[in-house]
Amino acid sequence: MRALMLACALSGMVVTSAVAGDTPGVTSTEIKIGGIFAFSGPASAFGLVGKAMLAYVQSINDRGGINGRKVNYIAYDDAYSPPKSVEQARKLVESDEVAFMFSEHGTPGNSATAKYLLSKKVPSIGIVTGSSKFTDVQNYPLTTTSIVSYDTEGKIYARYLTRTLPNAKYAILFQNDDLGKDYVNAFKSVLKNDFDRRVAAVSYEVSDPTVDSQVVTLKSSGAEALLVAGTPKFAAQAIRKAHELGWTPLIILNYPSASVGATLKPAGLDVSTGVIVGSITIDPADSQWDQNEGAKSYRAFVDKYLPGIDISENNYLYGYTQAMLLERLLRQCGDDLSRANIIKQARSLHDVALPTLLPGITVNTSDKVNMNYTQMRLQRWTGDHWDLFSEVLDASSE
Repeated sequence: MRALMLACALSGMVVTSAVAGDTPGVTSTEIKIGGIFAFSGPASAFGLVGKAMLAYVQSINDRGGINGRKVNYIAYDDAYSPPKSVEQARKLVESDEVAFMFSEHGTPGNSATAKYLLSKKVPSIGIVTGSSKFTDVQNYPLTTTSIVSYDTEGKIYARYLTRTLPNAKYAILFQNDDLGKDYVNAFKSVLKNDFDRRVAAVSYEVSDPTVDSQVVTLKSSGAEALLVAGTPKFAAQAIRKAHELGWTPLIILNYPSASVGATLKPAGLDVSTGVIVGSITIDPADSQWDQNEGAKSYRAFVDKYLPGIDISENNYLYGYTQAMLLERLLRQCGDDLSRANIIKQARSLHDVALPTLLPGITVNTSDKVNMNYTQMRLQRWTGDHWDLFSEVLDASSE
């Protein structure tokens, strides 16, 4: 690196502050960034996020890169297995020498790699988990999140149900990890002393083949509403099993399962009629967004870089949105790609209205708030499209 710097100086080239600071993964022509996704395994639907990000980064490079640098986004598969997540994180940091991590997917994987990345002083930006623990800026000083926290989302759903079904019992099917438990705790914080009397909560393991028995148990509780707090495979199973049982609760899906392609289609589009989700992004397959500039740009991108995909699969759109946020961050960093400036700029995003976000949803971060998203809007599946029926909501919305 020193030899390169000397050569650059002797040739009259401008040595950037990032190179001068010897930031790993940064040269005058390239920046390396790492990502980890479940390209295989029980949560492989989320691997589509990584595929879309890789495609968008290619589009950035086709446009000349950013500030003269090509973006080398290196994404590995952890199969939704925490030990594999650690292995891949070590490879990215120690072998590939990435400047920072961006969009690492999953609560289990991020939980497993967080301590290691912090010890190596590697920023982990826009992680794809809403686990509330990662919103603690003091304990996660080099982290920002890119999903509404599960605690915030759970409170939005709990308050919605107390308004619409004030005297009913509620059921929660939750993944038995930090993801699922955050939703349960959110309901506890809203319902307080009424929680045990009014809520039936049953967990499942990611290794379970089905959640049929759990749905049977929840039906027997007499609940009039069902929140599924998990991942698409199990959400689809729950919708389908409830239908087979003749159980017709108001069904709410958490955001990680809010995909037409990954959840509603496998469950049955007609069977899924009436399902409610909280979302931050538009549905580019929905004709109501035909004149939306964000939807039109996304469709053009898909035609060029991801031809033949199922455009109703929301995880592709989310990955595209994540990559736009990455581009915004890199441009905001300017020519200072030091790790200190990367985390500084990641926490200095103000009123960023990405074109694929729902109207009213913006990205805002600060020294005290490391969450890219703190708002959602509720929408209901009609059988062939989403009906957006709420204003912008957050944890304090009544």
